Amino acid sequence: MRVAAFSELTGPDGVSITNQPTPDPDRGEAVVTVEACAINRHDLWILEGDSAMVDADDLPFVSGLDVAGTVDAVGEGVTAVEPGDRVVLCPNETCGTCRYCREGPENLCENFSLYHGGLAEAARVQADRLVRLPDGVGAVEAAALPTAYMTAFHMLRRVDAGPGDLVFVPGVTGGVGVAAVQLADALGAHTVGTSSSRAKLNRVESLGLDHAVESTDPDEIRAAVSDIGPVDCVLNHLGGEYTQVGLDVLRRGGRMAVCGRTAGGTSEIDIPDLFLGHKRVIGSTMGTQADLERLVDLVAAGELDPRIDRTFPLAETAAAFETMRDRDTLGKLVVTMD
Repeated sequence: MRVAAFSELTGPDGVSITNQPTPDPDRGEAVVTVEACAINRHDLWILEGDSAMVDADDLPFVSGLDVAGTVDAVGEGVTAVEPGDRVVLCPNETCGTCRYCREGPENLCENFSLYHGGLAEAARVQADRLVRLPDGVGAVEAAALPTAYMTAFHMLRRVDAGPGDLVFVPGVTGGVGVAAVQLADALGAHTVGTSSSRAKLNRVESLGLDHAVESTDPDEIRAAVSDIGPVDCVLNHLGGEYTQVGLDVLRRGGRMAVCGRTAGGTSEIDIPDLFLGHKRVIGSTMGTQADLERLVDLVAAGELDPRIDRTFPLAETAAAFETMRDRDTLGKLVVTMD
């Protein structure tokens, strides 16, 4: 089978299209014929050598979390799926034995990790992590769901966003940002989002964004959002200096969920404002398989249309990562096996 392997951790030029043996499923596993695999900033960090998960000793490395396709074969003991089923993978990998796996939610697992291997024509996965797709849900739109949409959906649940709430999303034109706007709109919440690109903001407004702020300057953002009104919830996938911006615009008792570090891995915050204002900062990683199942249902019901920026054939995986690196996107980039 063909794979898009990371042969060097040097950025997009480190991607090579090579051949590897097609895997066979072990007990509890399934082999999926991959039709689509979305890429994420997580994959790009690995490719650029900016992840502690992968180093030169792991090369060649096949990344790709967000797999959708058709079950080709199943191993012994598998009853959840069978060959011919159309599926999307929940990429969570959990130990199944720690207190958090026993009590839930699963993404609190002490040994939580993520599946990698979807940038290939076939993927061997844990069968019980596969979610069946209804006939009306295509592979490309399904592949857009597991990381960006599942993460945004879980963050909205963690901050208890509801109808009428004002939700602030700095960096609204990325995958998680776009997903957050669409899902908040479905909840009946109102959104404020930022970007340096007026053209991209216009496009996100067409997806449901209520208030657009064209700036990356923290002081300008702080003033503009404060003029719109007190914020109930912040979905922060940027980190860095935007964490304090989010705290500054939160109302008393407001909630912020943080899921990323695109703008920086450390944040300096005003501690007195945090405790005197009874504000909450909540870490959030990915979501649960139940979250993904709910998202598939929303797509099937026509209540959610995942935003796909463009697709790339497997042979052009390097170009897909170049596009992501250059930030010339709005929505998900999906690699197909065409």
